[in-house]
Amino acid sequence: MSFFSELVSTIFERRYQKALQKEADGRTTAELAEALLGSTGEVSGMTLTRSILDRYAGMTKEDKLTFFEFMTHKLEINPKQVISTLKAYTKEPNKSTYRAFAEASEPKRQELARRLNQVPGATGQLVGMRKDLLDIIKDRPELGPLDVDFRHLFSSWFNRGFLVLRPINWSSPADILEKIIAYEAVHAIDSWNDLRLRLKPIDRRCFGFFHPSMPNEPLIFVEVALTKGIPNSIQDLLADEREAINAGDADTAVFYSISNCQTGLAGISFGNSLIKQVASDLARDLPRLSTFVTLSPIPGLNRWLETSKYAVDDSSQDQALAAHYLLEAKKPDGTPFDPVARFHLGNGAKVHAVHAMADTSDNGLKQSNGTMVNYLYDLSQISQNHEKFVENNTVVASATVKSLSASVKVKALES
Repeated sequence: MSFFSELVSTIFERRYQKALQKEADGRTTAELAEALLGSTGEVSGMTLTRSILDRYAGMTKEDKLTFFEFMTHKLEINPKQVISTLKAYTKEPNKSTYRAFAEASEPKRQELARRLNQVPGATGQLVGMRKDLLDIIKDRPELGPLDVDFRHLFSSWFNRGFLVLRPINWSSPADILEKIIAYEAVHAIDSWNDLRLRLKPIDRRCFGFFHPSMPNEPLIFVEVALTKGIPNSIQDLLADEREAINAGDADTAVFYSISNCQTGLAGISFGNSLIKQVASDLARDLPRLSTFVTLSPIPGLNRWLETSKYAVDDSSQDQALAAHYLLEAKKPDGTPFDPVARFHLGNGAKVHAVHAMADTSDNGLKQSNGTMVNYLYDLSQISQNHEKFVENNTVVASATVKSLSASVKVKALES
C-alpha cells in the first residue's frame, strides 16, 4: 500500500506541476514573483521558483533591468509602516511588537530571494543574478538598495561556517582545473602545462573555498609555493626549469596568488579566512615551516605616482618609492591607497620587504615598474596587527621598509 500511495501521489504531483507550469507561462515574471511571495504550498512554490529562474536565464539585458526595477521599487519597505512599528516597539518592547517591526523593516525582495533559493542549483543562479546587477548598476545607481539586500543575504549564505576548504591538485576534476585557469587573476595561466607546473610539483599547493550548493565552483583559491627562504622574484618562483624541493625541507610558505572567482560575490570576504586556515593547516602538516609570506603585486603604484599631488625625487630607487607608497599613500578615509595592501594589512600581515624587478611581465612593469612586496603573516602577531590597522589605520612594517620609505624626498606640487 505504501508503494501504491507514493506512486499515486507522484502521478498527481506531476500533473499538478504541469498544470501550474501551463498557468505560469501566461503570466509576467513580476506576476510570478508576486505569486511566489504569496504561495504556501511546497509544489506550487517550487514550480513558480523554477519558472522564474528558467525565464531569467533567457532574459536580455533590458529584460533583466526591468526585473531589477520591479524588485527595487515594487518590493520595497513601507517607510510609514517601519516608523509606526518602531514607535510601537519603543513604547512597549516585546516579542509581538519586535516581530512587527522586523517584518516591516525587511523588504519583500529579500524573502523573494530566499524563496528562489529553494530549488537545486538556485544559489549559483542567484550569484549570477547579482553579477548581472553589478554590471547594470554602474549606469543605474538607483538600483543600489537591491544590491544591499543581495549582499546582506549572501553574507549569511556564504559565511565561514558553510564553506569547505578543499585542496586543488593535478588530480582534481578537469572542470575544476579549467576554472582555475579561467579565474586566475594575478599571474595568468597560459596553458595546461603551465597549470601542471603550478599544481603537480611536490613543493606546490593550491587550496580553495567551496560552498555545498556550488560544489564545482571555487569561490576563491590561493596558490602556495613551499621554499627555503623568502623569494624576491615571481619569475624565479614560477620558472619552468627550477628544481623542486622536498616539501618537508621547506621553511617558508609563499602565498603568491589569491584569486576571487565569483563576481556576484564581490564584497563578501573570503581571503582572510582562507589564508589563516591554509597557514594553520600547513603549519600542522609541515612542522619545519616557520615563515608565512606573500609575494604580492603593487597594482596601484604607478597610477598613484601619475596622479599624486606630491612630487618624488627622481633619484629615488624603485624599492624606496614602493616602500614609501605602501606606508604613506592613503585614501581620504586614511586607509592605504593600494588595494592589495588594504587586503593583507587588514588581515593582520605586515609589510616585510620590497623587491625591484621582481615581476618583469608586461603587467608587472605597467603597474609597478616590476616591484613586488612580501607581506609577512606572523601567526603570533596577526591579531595585534589587525587591531592596529582597523582602529588606527596603522601600517605595520619592518625596519628595513621604514628606512627605505624615509629615504624618499617628497614635496607638494605647486597648484
